[in-house]
Formats: sequence, C-alpha cells, structure tokens
Amino acid sequence: MSSEKGPQKTYEQINREISWLAFNGRVLQEAADESVPLISRLQFLAIFSSNLDEFFRVRVASIRALLRLKDKHASKLDFNPARLLKEMQNVVVKQQRKFGDIFSHSILPALEDEGIVLDLDVSLGSSQTEFVSQYFDEHVSRHVYPLIITAGSTPPFIENRGQYLVAELWPSSASTLFVEEPSYGLVEIPQDIDRFVPIPTEDDVHHVLFVDDIIRANLYDIFPEYEVGESYSVKVTRDAELYIEDEFTGNLIELISKSLKKREQGVPTRFLYDMRMPYPMVTVLKNYFRLSDEDLVVGGRYHNFSDFFGFPDFGRKKLSYEPLPAVDHAFLGKAESIVDTIASRDAVIFPPYHSFGYVQQYLDELVDDPDTEEIFVTLYRTARDSKIVTSLARAAGNGKRVVAFVEVKARFDEAPNLESAHLLQEAGVEVLYSMPGIKVHSKLLLAKRRNGNDVSYIGTGNFNEKTATLYTDIGLFTGRQDITAEVCRVFDYLQDPTLSPKFEKLLVAPFSMRSSFESLIRTEINAAHAGKHSGISIKVNSLEDSTMVNLLCEAAEAGVPIRIVCRGICCLDPELPQLKGNIKIVSIVDRFLEHARIFVFENGGDRQVYIASADWMKRNLSRRIEVGVPIDDVTCRKEILDYLELQLSDNTKARIIDSRLRNKYVKAKGAQKVHAQLDAFGYFAARVEEGVDVDG
Repeated sequence: MSSEKGPQKTYEQINREISWLAFNGRVLQEAADESVPLISRLQFLAIFSSNLDEFFRVRVASIRALLRLKDKHASKLDFNPARLLKEMQNVVVKQQRKFGDIFSHSILPALEDEGIVLDLDVSLGSSQTEFVSQYFDEHVSRHVYPLIITAGSTPPFIENRGQYLVAELWPSSASTLFVEEPSYGLVEIPQDIDRFVPIPTEDDVHHVLFVDDIIRANLYDIFPEYEVGESYSVKVTRDAELYIEDEFTGNLIELISKSLKKREQGVPTRFLYDMRMPYPMVTVLKNYFRLSDEDLVVGGRYHNFSDFFGFPDFGRKKLSYEPLPAVDHAFLGKAESIVDTIASRDAVIFPPYHSFGYVQQYLDELVDDPDTEEIFVTLYRTARDSKIVTSLARAAGNGKRVVAFVEVKARFDEAPNLESAHLLQEAGVEVLYSMPGIKVHSKLLLAKRRNGNDVSYIGTGNFNEKTATLYTDIGLFTGRQDITAEVCRVFDYLQDPTLSPKFEKLLVAPFSMRSSFESLIRTEINAAHAGKHSGISIKVNSLEDSTMVNLLCEAAEAGVPIRIVCRGICCLDPELPQLKGNIKIVSIVDRFLEHARIFVFENGGDRQVYIASADWMKRNLSRRIEVGVPIDDVTCRKEILDYLELQLSDNTKARIIDSRLRNKYVKAKGAQKVHAQLDAFGYFAARVEEGVDVDG
C-alpha cells in the first residue's frame, strides 16, 4: 500500500482548556490522597493554586482577548469563546469547592492529629494577643500601606497575585457623623515576609497563624480614626502574556525587558473575593477597580495557597516525602571519564533516578580537557546560581570557544535567563538570543574536540540541577559522529538562521520532526491495513496538535494498537466509537513531575525508538526548535523500553483518560502493585547489580 499522505480524516477532540483543568484536578487528587505525606499534600494544594494562577494569567487572558475580535475574525474560530469561558468557570468553581473541602475537612484535622494547628479566625489568649501585637509592630507594620476607598478617587494599582484585606470602616464613637453605609479600607498583605507565623503556646501543640490574621487583629491600629467592622480578603490575577513584536527588526532583549515591566500591569483576568463578602462591598470594589462581571470569582477567606510551599514542618520530616537518593548509573557510575566512555558507547540517564551530576561531570571534563576546542549549549531554564552557567564561564576563561543560545522568551523565566546571559557574556561566552517568531526548546550540549571525537548530550529536560531532582527526564550521551554532526547543524542554524539544514538521523522541529512522526504513524497504518504487526507507544506531557491527534485516531481506526502516557493536556478522545478501543491513555501524577518524552513505533518488527524535547503540541512542532534523537544502542533501548513499560503498567498513580475526564485510577484487579516512580529506583539499582554490558 502506498505511504503517500492523502486527505486527513478529522475526529472530534477534547477541548484543550478543559483537558488542562482535568490535569489540575489530578493534582488536587494528590492533595486528597491520604497515602501522601501530610506536608506534601499541602504542597500539592500549593501546586494546584500556582497552576491555576498561571492558567488565568495566560490561557483565560488569551481566550478573553478573542472576545474582542471583530465578527469577520471571530467567525473563523471553531469554538465560542464566551461559551468556553463559562464552561471553564464552572469547572474551576467545582474544583475550588473540592479544594476547600480537602483543606478544611481533611488536611487541617490531620495536622491537628500531628500536633500542628493552623488557627483560623479563633480567639487568642492574652499572652498570644500580646505576641501578635508585638509581632505586628516589629515585623509587619513597616510593610503596610493602608488607604481609604473613596468614590471618584483614582484606584491604586493592585499587584498581580497581590492579596489585600478590605475592611469596613465606620465613624469612631467620638464622631458625630451618622452614616448608613461604611467606608472601606484597603491593606495589602505583604509578599516579602513569612506568610505563616508560629505563635507561643503553653502546651506541646504547635500553633500557626496566617500573617493575614495578624494584620486583621491590628486593623484598629492601621485605621485609628475609625471603628473597624468586618474584613475580607481579595486577590487579583493579571494577564501575563508578553506582547513582543514578531519581527526581524528591533532589539529583542530590550523588548522583552520592557515587556517584563509591563507584565505585572496586565489587565485583570480574575478578581478573587471572600465568599462571605457582602454584595454591596463587592459592587463597590467592582466599580472602583473597573472590573467586569467575568472578572469576579468567589473564593475563600485565604488566597495564594502557593505559599504553602513554605509551611513549617517543625522538624517533623515524616510529614514530607522521604528523600530518595539517586542510584548509580550502570556503567557511568564506575567510569573514570564520562567523555572517554561515551566516545565508544552511548549512555542514557534518567534523572532523578540517576543524578543530574553526570551532566555536570561531563561538562566539567570538557571544560578541563585540553582536547576540547569548542562547546555549544542551548539554555531554556537554568537554576539560580547555576553550576552549568558557572562551568560554561570557566570554559571561556580557559580559552575555549563557548557558544550559548539563551532562550529569553521562556515564560516566567525571562528575567533569570537574561541574568544568566549577562553573566556568560561578561565571562567571554558568545551568547545567542531568541529568534523572532520561534523559541529554542531543545536541550543540547555539544563539544568539538581536537581529535575529531566530538561528543554530545541530547535531553528531554533543562540544564537545571534543581528541577532535575523534581522532574523525570531522559538524556542521551553519545559520541556517534552521525549524530554529533547533525547536532552541529542545529547550532549552525542557530548562528545563521538563513541556512536550510537537512537531517537524516535527528528529528528537528520545525524542519523535519512533524513530517517524520507523520511518516512513522502512516507506516503503522499501512502495516495494519496489510494485516501485519503494528503498534505505537508514546509518553508525552501534552497531546494537543490536532493533526497528530487526527492521525493517531486514523491509525487506531485502521487497527493499530496505541498506548499513551500523557501527563497534562490530552485532546485525543480514546472512547470515540470508530477507534474500536484501540487507544489506551493514562496519566501519571505523583511526587515527581513527569517530563520525559518517548516515542516507539513497531515499524514491521524493526522497532524505532526516540526521545525528544517536544510534546505533540502545535507550538512545539511548528514554532520551536526541538530535537528528537533515535535510540539505536541496544542497552539504551532496553532501558527506555523497560521504563516506558513500567509507566504503562502503573496501577497506583495512573489515571485513565476518558471522554468525560473523570480521572479514575487504574485498578490493580488482583495484579501485582506497580508504582512506576518508586519502582523505577529499584529497576535502575538492579541494572547496576546486573553489571550491564554493551549488549544489555
């Protein structure tokens, strides 16, 4: 059968935004899971809250912008923005109710059982009242800038993610003024002080207050000329998109720097207010801050739960996940030199199961090796005080040519990336910056050596030693010259975007990755039509590109069995009747953030295995520089395939992706319990004990 691509079939797909909210619902499930350590459950609430903030700042803002389109442009949309916003709001409201229930009725009582009490709006004893007053005077008061809301006055600018208390203010008892409605006072809850304050007690129980409540208890001192009534909390989330001219002219760095300053001044996308707030107060605030009804979202007494990352554990380490030390790599752990080892054999590492220190060691060897002439690297998100950046600067100091492509358009990491770029430039590194219209998301580290034995590292995750302990990723070390030559072509293009590079081995977006994946899928379709063995197994963070979704559905309809592990957005509906049950999708949300991408195609018995930096999203395949690499080494292939099977077999943390996005857990049904993230440590430890050789 011909492999020519005909007109593509189309299939009904799950909305991207609703699918993302379902992913955040899986995060909420972790907070509800009583098998998760208690402080870690609080941190999942923090992750949920932080995720939702970004969702409103970016996605909701983008969809609201569509409401302003003129009719001729709006008619080109394949969905109704107003209807979608309402559906999203309904999901968010339900999730926030569940959030409140988990926090109030599950986590807080469990904390009390552990002797930790988060006091919410309770009466304090005399000694505690004295402490609260003193703490306010010494630590809080200098950060508080109150103001009175008056009709006709210019409203203050409310900071993004800023939390405020709005207090009812009545004339003092000494006043002869009679009013029927109160005035309102506004006080920002400072963001640069501790949110949680342990208070002294006379027993063995640890009591903690929100700093919000310490401010509430001192409102009479903040507004001394008034009688203070009830107070309620509010919070604003603002549009976070950077509006950068997508042109080949102008200074991109200057544009980004200016846009960063504007980001915090974006239009409001959510005004969260305490559900107990009287309607007249809501109306006054809405009019005063010139908000729309769509901006208003009912919330609880407290906001910014992302601050729970800093909740004190009082030394109770058992209330958090037990640290899991990385295991040695099967042969790199014993190698005197990683560079010399990978000159003759490939190696894959799987952080955090393996230490990211292998990447650092590899780079440091290159820095100190007199045979290293040039080092090339792509940097997307680096750690603060990055060791990688320090080593690159040291290489330049050693007289080596170092070329670093720094992606300064990495959302919410633009500022630290600009700092890294500045440090590298000061050290003599040649720094390349973002290209207009495209982001560089690939994870590449190439060294050109005097002896011609060039080596490279190609990964799925960032060169970031801190997130490497929290994210699961895969990286390939290789000295294969056919691979390193093509990695060199990627850097040639980054230095000269007028080039039109060709790739035989690597899958590089936006040049060859999409077409290569399409061809690989069509090969499976042709095999299924011919009655031959076929199959596709993939692991991604997001599956959103409509072309790829349709093609997978077409493959399933043709009879190709497809297995998918997808952590986040998944627009593919596996329960469409025409797919005949041939697609199974699970999502794993656990203590580590699943971040690796794996693609396996049966290819008529000559199985093709790839890892890549790209998800199957339109932006990744069409508007980013992404790199995928074939895994041909037998040992590396075995480890990646075994790892993928472990994920697909998980019956502890895996959820089923279905049409209704119910997030049902995969049930063991009498089978052996498989907990992919924990079992991976055992698997890689066993590889060391097996004494892995070249043949696996």
